[in-house]
Amino acid sequence: MSVTLRLILGDQLNPRHTWFRNTNDQVLYLIAELPQELGYVKHHVQKVCAFFSAMEQFAQALKQVGHRVCHLTLDDTADFSTLPALLDHLKQAEAITAMEYQRPDEFRLLEQLRLWASGQPFPVQEHDSEHFLLPFTEIPQQFKPGKAHRMEFFYRRMRQRYDILMQDAQPEGKRWNFDSDNRQTLKPHDLDQLPESLGFSNDVTTIMQRLERHQVPHFGTPSNHLLWPVNRRQAEALLTFFCHQLLPYFGQFQDAMTQHNAGWSLYHSRLSFALNAKMLHPMQVIQAAIAAYRSAPERITLAQIEGFVRQILGWREFIRGIYWANMPDYREHNALQAQRALPEYFWDGNTRMNCMHHALGQSLDYAYAHHIQRLMVIGNFCLLTGMSPDAVDAWYLGVYIDAIEWVEMPNTRGMSQFADGGLVASKPYIGGGNYINKMSDYCQSCHYQVKQTLGDKACPFNSLYWNFIARHQQHFANNPRMSLVVKNWQKRDIEQQQAVQQQAAAYLEKLPEL
Repeated sequence: MSVTLRLILGDQLNPRHTWFRNTNDQVLYLIAELPQELGYVKHHVQKVCAFFSAMEQFAQALKQVGHRVCHLTLDDTADFSTLPALLDHLKQAEAITAMEYQRPDEFRLLEQLRLWASGQPFPVQEHDSEHFLLPFTEIPQQFKPGKAHRMEFFYRRMRQRYDILMQDAQPEGKRWNFDSDNRQTLKPHDLDQLPESLGFSNDVTTIMQRLERHQVPHFGTPSNHLLWPVNRRQAEALLTFFCHQLLPYFGQFQDAMTQHNAGWSLYHSRLSFALNAKMLHPMQVIQAAIAAYRSAPERITLAQIEGFVRQILGWREFIRGIYWANMPDYREHNALQAQRALPEYFWDGNTRMNCMHHALGQSLDYAYAHHIQRLMVIGNFCLLTGMSPDAVDAWYLGVYIDAIEWVEMPNTRGMSQFADGGLVASKPYIGGGNYINKMSDYCQSCHYQVKQTLGDKACPFNSLYWNFIARHQQHFANNPRMSLVVKNWQKRDIEQQQAVQQQAAAYLEKLPEL
């Protein structure tokens, strides 16, 4: 009897894929916990548990509807250091006569599978994952390698293509972008109204035991009861909760930060893990949010829904295009020649900088931080201090539950660290303490003084910001969005410049102690 092996990777848990429309006893689905996926970076323990639990749930769901499934845990795969080694074993053990896989979303995995496939005596077929809104074959038409692209224009094309929030070929409200309306901070009465986040209690005790048994390196706060969704039912419950409870306030507070106990999730959907594991389809998410907007326009404004749609239809698809157009060279970019190692507080959160303490601590506790915490607190600090893009990439890829290389690397190396020289962003996203103070309540109880640039208790972000400008003034002197800042620095008298740079140098010297 002929047997076709179909490989399902941990981020390919799409129950609506055409593979699953019919059952076939001659098709064997492989879902496996792979040692190689635990070693290329050190992962947050909740991230590993979430993927392994979701894979197990998906395997069970396929079995329940009649598919043949081979679900392997680390107990079964520990002796196979690579995916090809496991496939070579299974093709003999299961007498495989053909193999199929969905195109991986990471370059290293696609390269690995295509190389393995080229040496097989039987046919190997590559399929689309049927998840993204921009077809893979169209990426070369929309994105040119080594060329700067801007998300806003891509986003508008996608809105037009899918007729999303459009009226008579024009954007609803006569504006494409309501970002300027969505930068409110949280006042005391807003904090009192913060909703309880929707979490689950998925028992991952056996997975935790398995990780310890196989001595898998990991970091972050462990928990035997995972709050993240690990199946489609839970993911859809989280989507419904967002649409009806959080979306009315999402846009206006999407950039806000707080040290309030309920502040780790605020009004954010936290759907990124479910989306990136493909338990949910992006159009399903967009349509559910728009349906909520249409049914309650008195509660959900156009600015709220547009801000959310832009993240899914615009930014997510745009970042994927940047990734595939520029790999593998993209992972080597280091335009600003940053080389510094990450301090220890990236792994324990123990720093006197309150904004970093909370952003890092939340990341370690929940494997999650929202985009402004990632970009304008942690990423900003890394950029100002000249952290190695390789080290920053590895940390972001490891710590966040939704981090898969296609989405993590352009966001981190490009948007956050400007290491790609401007392929993603038109300027480096940097700021002094004033921005963090404006968008959060972190500075109120900080060891450092946000309004001071000089002195023992001066906010490190302030002198580091100007030191960054001084260091890279030649690089940004002709950048339209940076030239004014560079000129402002150059207008300062030499004594002021020296004092600020000396302050920054002192902080950089004792970086691990800040």
